[in-house]
Amino acid sequence: MTLSRRHIIGGVLVGTAGLVAPRAFAAVRSTDAPDLLPQAKAALDAHASRIRHRDVVGLVDFSQPSRNPRFQIVDLSSGRILQTYFVAHGRGSDPGNSGFVERFSNRPGSNASCRGGFLTASTYYGKHGRSGRLVGLDPDNSNAASRAIVMHGADYVNPHMARISGRIGRSLGCFSVPVHDINEVLGHLGEGRLLFASK
Repeated sequence: MTLSRRHIIGGVLVGTAGLVAPRAFAAVRSTDAPDLLPQAKAALDAHASRIRHRDVVGLVDFSQPSRNPRFQIVDLSSGRILQTYFVAHGRGSDPGNSGFVERFSNRPGSNASCRGGFLTASTYYGKHGRSGRLVGLDPDNSNAASRAIVMHGADYVNPHMARISGRIGRSLGCFSVPVHDINEVLGHLGEGRLLFASK
């Protein structure tokens, strides 16, 4: 079995999780361009008329297990990862609660994550506090807005759970991050930027 550099790095992060403070995961930085960046740049070009800001993008690498911080904020000019966060996937994408995304769905009621490019839209205050609306830009996520797929904070997304259980909780398809990180995430992405998710 061959291991990619990404899998080795992910294993190191998990292996050292107990040695660092939980908040330290949100400060992971790297000079390496992330694996999904070429796909995100292609999405930026494909949807250039709808994406106003091209300074940073959000990347969610659903090939990684949920125990890893797999949501990256990337500076487009340098390709550097500025911040990394934990992020949940949908229950419908992981029916066995293994911590791995098994499938995507754009179907209403699926409770699954969907992939592709999303336009970050306005923020609002709902049952999860401050949240960010998302507009699906691709056929694989065209129902995101009507499904209320958003970015929000959630108690079930936290480093302690990742260490103890080997996974974090699941959402109903939303990009849920730790409660203490949501304001920072929304500050980075704001309105009119790209969030790109795939595996």
